[in-house]
Parts: sequence; structure tokens; C-alpha cells
Amino acid sequence: MIKTLLTAVAALSVFTASAAAAETPVERHGQLRVENGRVVDQHGQPVTLRGMSLFWSQWKPQFYNAEAIDWLVDDWKVTVVRAAIAVPEGGYLEHPERETARAEAVIEAAIAQGIYVIVDWHAHDPEPEAARRFFAHIAEKYGDRPNVIYETYNEPLPRHDWAGVVKPYHLAVIPSIRAHDPDNLIVAGTPSWSQDVEVAAADPLPFSNVAYTLHFYAGTHRQELRDKALLAMQRGAALFVTEWGTTEASGDGPVDEAETRLWWAFMEEHGISHANWSLNDKDETSAALRPGAPAHGRWTRDQLTESGRLVRDRLREMNGAR
Repeated sequence: MIKTLLTAVAALSVFTASAAAAETPVERHGQLRVENGRVVDQHGQPVTLRGMSLFWSQWKPQFYNAEAIDWLVDDWKVTVVRAAIAVPEGGYLEHPERETARAEAVIEAAIAQGIYVIVDWHAHDPEPEAARRFFAHIAEKYGDRPNVIYETYNEPLPRHDWAGVVKPYHLAVIPSIRAHDPDNLIVAGTPSWSQDVEVAAADPLPFSNVAYTLHFYAGTHRQELRDKALLAMQRGAALFVTEWGTTEASGDGPVDEAETRLWWAFMEEHGISHANWSLNDKDETSAALRPGAPAHGRWTRDQLTESGRLVRDRLREMNGAR
């Protein structure tokens, strides 16, 4: 009798573990929100998402497809992807329907896979009216899905200060999201290429469920930027690294594995979600794929760059039990 009972308990444990492993990230974590300076899940537990950012949508659109996203989920074990929807230089400002369709392709692929998706307004200068139209459409269509995270301003240039430009921009754009989606997470860009997070934290936005964007490139940004991030968190800001690279800020130069690992440890210690720049085959060091890599996934190890192999291995290590 006791042996039978123990066998049944063991079988139940195996079933429970298998069921947990079968859960998608969104099934497990559900609606994300900001609470006490952290991004937490539906259970109020801190959550760390780890994944990949796509490249500027107007320049590498071939990777904006469901098969590529499926491969990132199945093979790279990502829990979040980022659609970098280009605004200038042949992007949304000139081709709004085309770029919106690219965003929707990635959103729908992420929803089908049960992962989170950052919808990134990939701009350096403020374009509030266009941003309002874009985000109102996305929020109206997908705002009932907990998968969607809005990134309202990728990287404000250093000349755009927080008080005079960036904060007023967010004050103009975020209500267009909240009119249709009152509760999904928003990640707000910060001055100087989204590095002056401590400045934003000292004068925060008056909205709930808003985190602040922190970007870094390991070959350029080191402890000084981590110190700024710590100060922002001490001031109560929740941070989200929507873009980071293993290289210099130019996207080129050598892969700095040592500094990358310091950043990984920092983000894990503080529960900061992140997406690597980037899934594309441009001939530059930060690209995850070698030139000519197929658009629809199933990349062999030989088709990955040094950076791509490093990041894929890390994602599989950290997200493998998702």
C-alpha cells in the first residue's frame, strides 16, 4: 500500500513538472505590471524575460516572419522578442501600412507561441503625432493580450532632454495607448540613447505600469552606466533593457565577452528583463547571423556569428526550463 502510494506521488510529481514545462511564458506569468520598482507577473513575483530584438524593420524585413520567431522560441528558448519598427529613413513615416503590417506579423507570431513581444517605436527624434496613431492602432487591436509590451521611444538623442522634450513626448503618446489598453506594460525611452535612466527616475511619468528603457553595449558601457542604473532603481524606477549588445556602441568592434558577462550578472541580480541587438545578417559584429543566413530560422551554428553563438547559448542556459 505504501509502495503504491509512493509510486502515485512520484507519478504526480512527474506530471506536475511536465505540465509546468509545457506552460508558455505568458501562461506562467500572465499580465505584467510594475510594483515597488520591479516588473512583476500575475502572481506578484519578479519576472526576468530574456530574448532577442529584431533589426530596423525597413532594412531587414525578411526576419519579420512567424517561422523566424518560432525558431527563436523552439531553439533559442526566448521568452520575449522585440519588433524594432523603424520610424525615419524609409520607415513608418513614409510607409505606415507596410511597417504596421510588419509589427503585426511579429505580434501575432509571439501570441501564437505564448511569449511576450515588445513593440518598439524605433526612432531617435520625437514624432508624437505619428506615434500616437501607431500605438492607438496596436493597443486597440492587441491591448487585450498580455503578451504586448509597448516601447514608446527607442533612443532619444542627447540633445533631447528629459524635462523639455522626452517627458512631454511620453505625456502626449502614452494616453493614446491607455485609451485602449489600460494595463499592459509600457517601457519609456530615456535621454542620451536611453542611458540617462536616473534623470527620468528623478522626475517620473505619472502613469502606472511604466518601466524605463536602459540600453547598453558591453564594449562601450561599463560600470559607470551600471551605477546610473542602480541610482535609478534606488529612486524607484523599474528598468527594462530593451536593447543591448556584446560589442561597441557602433555595433562593430570585438565581442567583449567579459563585460557582457558582468552585465548578465547585473541584470540577473536586479531582475531586469532584456533583449539582445540583434537578429539580422548585416555584416557587423553585433549581428547574430552571418550574411546570407536564411530568413525563416533553422540556423545552423555555422550560420551564427560569434555574438550570435554566445547569446544563443546564454538564452538556452537561462530559459531552457521555461
